[in-house]
Amino acid sequence: MNNAVNDGVWSGSWVAERLGVGLQGDDGRDGEELRAMLGLALRRNPKRAHLLVSQVLGKHVPQAPSVVYGHGVRLGRRVHALLGPEQAARAVVLGYAETATGLGHAVADGLGTAPYLHSTRRPVAGVAPAGGFEESHSHATSHLLLPSDPALLAGNGPLVLVDDEFSTGNTVLNTIRDLHARYPRERYVVVALVDMRSAADVRRLEEFAGEIGARVDLVAAASGTVVLPADVLEKGQELVGRHEAAGRARAAEPRPAAPRAPGTVHLGWPAGLPDGGRHGFTPGHRARLEAALPAMAGRISDALPADARSVLVLGFEELMYAPLRLAGELERTLDGEVRFSTTTRSPVLAVDDPGYAIRSRIVFPAHDDPADGPGERYAYNVAGGGFDAVVAVVDSAGDTPALHAPDGLLARLAEQVPHVLLAVVPSYVPAPPHAPERPAMLPEPLRGPAFSSYPPEEVGWLLQDLSDVTLEAPTEEREEAIQSGGAHYAESLPVEYQPSAQYQELFHAALDTSAARIARAVGVVTETVLAERSPRPVLVSLARAGTPVGVLMRRWARFRHGLELPHYAVSIVRGRGIDANALRWLAAHHDPRDVVFVDGWTGKGAITRELAQAVEEFEKAEGVSGFDPEIAVLADPGSCVRTYGTREDFLIPSACLNSTVSGLISRTVLRADLVGPDDFHGAKFYRELAGADVSVAFLDAVEARFSEVTEDVAEAVKELLAEDRTPTWAGWRAVERISEEYGIHDVNLVKPGVGETTRVLLRRVPWKILAHRDAGADLDHVRLLARQRGVPVEEVDELPYTCVGLIHPQYTRGATGADGKAVNV
Repeated sequence: MNNAVNDGVWSGSWVAERLGVGLQGDDGRDGEELRAMLGLALRRNPKRAHLLVSQVLGKHVPQAPSVVYGHGVRLGRRVHALLGPEQAARAVVLGYAETATGLGHAVADGLGTAPYLHSTRRPVAGVAPAGGFEESHSHATSHLLLPSDPALLAGNGPLVLVDDEFSTGNTVLNTIRDLHARYPRERYVVVALVDMRSAADVRRLEEFAGEIGARVDLVAAASGTVVLPADVLEKGQELVGRHEAAGRARAAEPRPAAPRAPGTVHLGWPAGLPDGGRHGFTPGHRARLEAALPAMAGRISDALPADARSVLVLGFEELMYAPLRLAGELERTLDGEVRFSTTTRSPVLAVDDPGYAIRSRIVFPAHDDPADGPGERYAYNVAGGGFDAVVAVVDSAGDTPALHAPDGLLARLAEQVPHVLLAVVPSYVPAPPHAPERPAMLPEPLRGPAFSSYPPEEVGWLLQDLSDVTLEAPTEEREEAIQSGGAHYAESLPVEYQPSAQYQELFHAALDTSAARIARAVGVVTETVLAERSPRPVLVSLARAGTPVGVLMRRWARFRHGLELPHYAVSIVRGRGIDANALRWLAAHHDPRDVVFVDGWTGKGAITRELAQAVEEFEKAEGVSGFDPEIAVLADPGSCVRTYGTREDFLIPSACLNSTVSGLISRTVLRADLVGPDDFHGAKFYRELAGADVSVAFLDAVEARFSEVTEDVAEAVKELLAEDRTPTWAGWRAVERISEEYGIHDVNLVKPGVGETTRVLLRRVPWKILAHRDAGADLDHVRLLARQRGVPVEEVDELPYTCVGLIHPQYTRGATGADGKAVNV
């Protein structure tokens, strides 16, 4: 028996032939699309005899986890396209228990940055309901909404409601009616795998939307109607009764000999991570889960028999998302077939016929102390499914003596499948209202498109948005204040001057000529990190020069290894250290040992030293350990680190521009009146510069060269890993020498390397540029900027860098250029 496809026969034909039930599709192909997604079964229910059985939901029919998850994610992406970036960034997703809890999660993932909540039929002591509603056709009707933070539902952004099927619209109307009275909003989106409403049901929802003055949209993978004869309830109940009697007779037959005892696998579930959306699940929670999935799936794989080639991961009622994601990771790595489904409280008739959707059922007592008292629970299409092993995933509330009893789920599974493993996920329970007050919770990372022009999955910014604050000051005023000691450079921002047409042409020309060179360096530094630092690193770029590099490293890991690495951007400020609240957030959401700090390049190594000192101080103060302060950089001309893509000092085009090549984000800001003790450092999002933005174009141009440098990267990494890469700090010594030779006597005013020299010309008041005589085209943009600002370029022979930018220590107003004015670059 092949449960997923029922031997090539439509799994609704048995019911259709006996009851006259039919499916009519809106696809113009006589329901072909619907039959590919739905089968039919019967159940003892006085309100509805038939049951639409989804082939892609992962509830009653074991299915490939990639298929189950993929359907939800695609629906989420369609919702994002419907809402547009601005509204999608404010959306909240609500899924329905029990069948759609995992589907709703996947829709939220596809939407990108939406927090997720699902209804539940399990009351939780100490958590007051924020709402509730009835599901009129269901066998178990009462739904509770138990968010740990009631404000989750109180926003005015769109509410996205997700169910597996949209049959009459009654459940959705009940939900919206209850929530709209408490938390009115202007827009709702209903999402379902199939929309099976009648024309009257469609009109009823439209009229309801008009009554409450809100827009209600619907997104479904397929649509149509169910054709029901007038006597379907009577015929269905008679048919169910007859087959149930035959089933009871078979159940009385002697059971086989005692099966093998189930094994146990300890997942290593991250502490404090919710097991699902019962109390709310944020994008930050998802990032933590993504990071932990490979190791947890690896533990499952190690516990499976070596010869297991067909594995079922079986979730537990409302607990669908966590086992689905574990199954998906197992599917990606296991040499064999992986399927996913879950147990359910829904009683359905089983008939072993290829034309019937429920071929077999396992019956066992409820094992989670349900509010509605003891009763039967079911696992469908497991018996006879040909599985070598079943991994039962339950939450700790369901890990009770009833689960392990002789007639419990584990024993029933072991009667049907040679190997059974139990994996327990800790049940997340919010702190009760009377619990001691916890430290202030840090916000979740900012993500595009609400903050930055990067796609939301590319980077999460551990920053606060100061876009509405005026922070810019003319370059001359900033320089005077900084050098006089009246202000720190991080207390204000330089004006984001736009490049001239000639300079933009130069940027694009530089990108064309250096993209492959950059791609090679990206590949080398990423492969080095994977080989030496962590097989599943958490990339933490130093905003903002490091952020494009972090995104490129993330893309390389996906390109070469299929990895989806977490990536965040944090602030570090010379003289002030790294953002301690960002480190706290990282320590709470990831293993510090997996964190790899990323930057664009090294100059004299000041930030390298700053980070090492800041991390040491943080770990002592917080009692946290594991952060490795060594930065991974694209280019290390200063010989300050061991992990790099190259030690050449060449033009990295992302250094040529400011925010318009860094997601339209400013450099970071740290000012006491704007950044409190519990705040992340700040930054601005320059939405108004979108017309000049080349951030994603830069990334795409480099990524397009990945395939042509793959072999070269592999050879380079092999050689690099065999070399002595101990930092020599040659750059620091050169800077000290230049500082003395040119009478500056302050190493902070000596900016070595192409990247730092470019920054001097774009943001500071330069005095002169030292250029290596043989630099060539790598300095075309520097020479152009120098001409535009009236800054002399001095050709030198003995220079460990391609160029060095000097800021004069005796700055006075008007020393900007030959004409005494700042030049628009």
